[in-house]
Amino acid sequence: MTIEEKGTGQGSVISPLLANVYLHYVFDLWAERWRRREAKGDMIMVRYADDIVVGFQHESDARRFWDAMRDRLREFSLSLHPEKTRLIEFGRFAAQNCKRRGRSKPETFKFLGFVLICDKSRRGDFRIRRKSRRDRMGTKLRGIKEELRQRTNRPIPETGKWLAQVVAGYFAYHAVPTNGLALSAFRYHVKHLWHRQLCRRSQRARVLWTQMAKLVDEFLPKPRILHPWPSVRFAVKHPR
Repeated sequence: MTIEEKGTGQGSVISPLLANVYLHYVFDLWAERWRRREAKGDMIMVRYADDIVVGFQHESDARRFWDAMRDRLREFSLSLHPEKTRLIEFGRFAAQNCKRRGRSKPETFKFLGFVLICDKSRRGDFRIRRKSRRDRMGTKLRGIKEELRQRTNRPIPETGKWLAQVVAGYFAYHAVPTNGLALSAFRYHVKHLWHRQLCRRSQRARVLWTQMAKLVDEFLPKPRILHPWPSVRFAVKHPR
C-alpha cells in the first residue's frame, strides 16, 4: 500500500466534500470579489462541484475573467480542462447576432446532464431550453438493457415494479420545463427494451403490442414536467 501525500483518492467518499471546500475558497469567494471590483456589467455564476458556468453581459468582462481565473487556479495547482472550457455567445441577443454574421444558430453548451439551447417561447420571448443529453440517455438505456437481460426469468410484475422505479428516478431529475420530448423518448425506449426481453423469454413467447401497451400503462410512469421554471423556483419570497 502506498500513501499519497497530495490530493484525495479518486472516487473516495470524502473527495467531493473536500473538493467543494477547496473550490469555495479558491474560486467562489475570489470570483465574487472579482464581480464586485472588476466586472463592468452583470455577471452570474453557477458551480456544482468542479463544473462551472459563468455568464457575462459584456464579452470584454468574460475575456478578462477567463485570464484572471486561469492565473488564480494556477496558484493552487489547478487548471482548466482545455477541451471543456470555452467562451461562447449565448443569451437573449445571441440569435440576432448570429443571423447578422451569417450563422444559423447560437452555440449550445452542456451542463449537469443537459444541453442548454437559446430558444423562444410561443409568444416569441427568449428562453433557455434544457434538453437531456443524448449520450447520457444512451448510457442509461444500455444499463437497463443489461439488467433486463439478467431478469429474463423474473416474474413480469417484479420487473415492472423495478422499471417503474428506474423511470421515476430518471424523471425526478430530467423532468424540467422544455424537456418533455426527451422524457417521452426515454419511456418509449424502455418500452421497446422490455418488449424485446419479454419476447425472448422462450420460443413461444410473443407479446402483442396491445398487451405491451397495457403493461406499460400499468407500471411505467407517464412523462410529465415535475420541476417549475427557474424564475419560479429561485424566486425569493419573504413575509415582509
